[in-house]
Amino acid sequence: MTTREPGPVRTLVELDERRLLVPLYIHPGADPDAWATVAASAATVAGVVFNPGSGPGSEPLAEFGEAGRSLRAAGVPLLGYVDTDYAGRTHREVVAEIERYQEWYQLDGVFLDQVGSGPELLQYYRRLAVAARSLDAAQVVLNPGVHPAPGFAELADLLITFEGTWEDYLRLRVPGWTADHPARRFGHLVHGTPAELCALVPPAARRHHAEICYATPGTGANPWGELMPQLGAARAEVRS
Repeated sequence: MTTREPGPVRTLVELDERRLLVPLYIHPGADPDAWATVAASAATVAGVVFNPGSGPGSEPLAEFGEAGRSLRAAGVPLLGYVDTDYAGRTHREVVAEIERYQEWYQLDGVFLDQVGSGPELLQYYRRLAVAARSLDAAQVVLNPGVHPAPGFAELADLLITFEGTWEDYLRLRVPGWTADHPARRFGHLVHGTPAELCALVPPAARRHHAEICYATPGTGANPWGELMPQLGAARAEVRS
């Protein structure tokens, strides 16, 4: 496996002053300005979900490699997106994608998506977390998108306990077991948020015992293709 290039990146847990986890599902060749905006907003970004093609794809892509290096140079941790299909994919399939990420892009961690939430799946995800860390993934993020069985909090560095629309977020109820863990271990991803209300998501997440969050006005098949408006404002401040 290719040796990781040295860089200034720290882990999500260490970046106490940063709270935004950005699912950057935008091709850097189609919209390089979006990637530049996230890099310019590094002071608020705890990490970026790096997703060349619903996973690492079949070959390394030079545009993603260059864009990823720019983010890491800005101090932003990169987390490779891997779909687990609610434990429908084999251990070998998921680990092979993590290996490709590390061989091609030398990322800082993994973002395991479509994670099942039942206690019977704990062993499946425990094995994946161990395998990811053995492949130099310093951070393991699990995204069930709901509050799963409490044991999942022991497996992940960050557990995404909400992914959904703004309307559903307003109805979120948080189980009591989350209080047994630091709020920094939980994250919320909210799409379909009115642009003028995106800035309300971080304080709302904190009230729901989640320090890491992100909000976008985006909707449709890829709501994460539209950046949080406040990121653009941060870049404007850098330019001024």
